[in-house]
Amino acid sequence: MTTQTGLNHYQRGLELASAGRHQEGLNCIREHLRIMPNDPQALNDAGAILHCLGHTEDAIGCLVKARRAKSDSAEIVWNLVEAYLAGGRAVEAASLFDNMEQMGILSVEVMNRTATMLLDQGRTGQAIDVLLRSRRLWPEQEVLTPMLEVIRSKRPKVAFFRAGAGEDGVLAEICEFVQERFQTEYYQDPALAPYGREGHPAAESESRPGGVADLLRWSDIAWFDGGGPWAVEASRLGGNSRIIVSLRRSDLCDRWAKDVCWENVSILVQIGSSAVEEVLLEQVPDIRNRTRLVVVPNGVNLRRYLLRRRERGKNLACIGCLTMQANPAFLVQCMQKLHYIDPAYRLSFAGSFESPILEQYVRHMVRTLNLSSVITFEPSHGDLNSWLSDKHFIVASGIGESQVEALLAGMACGLKPIVHNFPGADKLFPSQYLFNIAEQFCEQVLAREYEPEQYRRFVEERYPLDQQLARVGGILQQIETEIASCQGRGTRDGSGEARVRRSPREVRRGTA
Repeated sequence: MTTQTGLNHYQRGLELASAGRHQEGLNCIREHLRIMPNDPQALNDAGAILHCLGHTEDAIGCLVKARRAKSDSAEIVWNLVEAYLAGGRAVEAASLFDNMEQMGILSVEVMNRTATMLLDQGRTGQAIDVLLRSRRLWPEQEVLTPMLEVIRSKRPKVAFFRAGAGEDGVLAEICEFVQERFQTEYYQDPALAPYGREGHPAAESESRPGGVADLLRWSDIAWFDGGGPWAVEASRLGGNSRIIVSLRRSDLCDRWAKDVCWENVSILVQIGSSAVEEVLLEQVPDIRNRTRLVVVPNGVNLRRYLLRRRERGKNLACIGCLTMQANPAFLVQCMQKLHYIDPAYRLSFAGSFESPILEQYVRHMVRTLNLSSVITFEPSHGDLNSWLSDKHFIVASGIGESQVEALLAGMACGLKPIVHNFPGADKLFPSQYLFNIAEQFCEQVLAREYEPEQYRRFVEERYPLDQQLARVGGILQQIETEIASCQGRGTRDGSGEARVRRSPREVRRGTA
């Protein structure tokens, strides 16, 4: 009887609201909710009426509760987004766009209205994310291209510096991400290949500044991936640019880090895991007192890699520059033992040698161990999907993280990983994929377990690209906010110079 009474109140409330008697209708629905407080449709209708009456915050409260009770309702999500926008809460509205897209109710009008509100609120980074998504979903919007150019022109200028070769830098997958959002320039040692993923070279600019010093003067944010002498020099030069340094453990093989004036580094980014700090502490024991540390996880763009449901086979692949850190000689030793057990296994290297001396030694060992028909060397391949199509294992014997991205790419294609247990490897891969000695390498290759779907699922769950991009975008937006805050406090004088950095001598005196 009580339930029926509540339903009568609810129906009466809808009738009154339809007749334009919103307050009376709301009172009836509230009476119904007193009896059935978690009725999602009644909560939704109460929220809609409150929105019509201009009681936005109360409307949001009802609609949030309604969505909590029925998260798959497109009507509730739509109404909640409208209520958020009415209340000026564009960030909360944008947070529901994934749900709206999945439900098929995301519209260009809602997205662009949200972006406009974000711009009006000074949330430039979030606004440009919404506009880029709008353009991706509705590419016919030609007006967005000049609009995005104007927004980018008002944001900080970002310069990226890559120290050394490598394909797993934090910039490898986010080149396009950053360029779409900021004025961006890239610089890598001219002696090295153009920076970027294999087959995806870094974009060039028509008005690239000259060298490192020119690029530093041009930029508002200077990001040094891999650290090295450039990071040391930039930290001691002073100037306007906010400095970010991103590192993996393998970047710390030399002792350059102790020479960095870390007080002039805004953020130290650890790539992959916090294991970077463990090595860095040996050179800079007080690093946490001198700069901020954050972790950016590895990320894999699964759209680049095709999963092949292959049967277990006998072809092994090793991808990446053949350096001392990649330790190819150890992999040759492992293959010698595997060949002794089963001569049918083959190993293919894809990558160039770092030095003639290393190449001479490795090729000599291949010939000496009678493995010339077992181990082959090929140049880097732009189309990994094609090259890996006849491979079954992705292997690495390195002493650091230099091959992590290649390993994850292979796993995304369905190859079984076999990884030398370098320091920190246990934080990146499950223990069943790690080996310490050549005998364990052979055991893992010869094991019967072979599950391509499981290897890809591990990458999908553990290393989503969106998480990496969100973290990198958050770092840049944080620095952008700090720059704007300093400008707002008048920290720049009439000549446009930023706050004065401390010189290395001052830092040493201050920390003695």
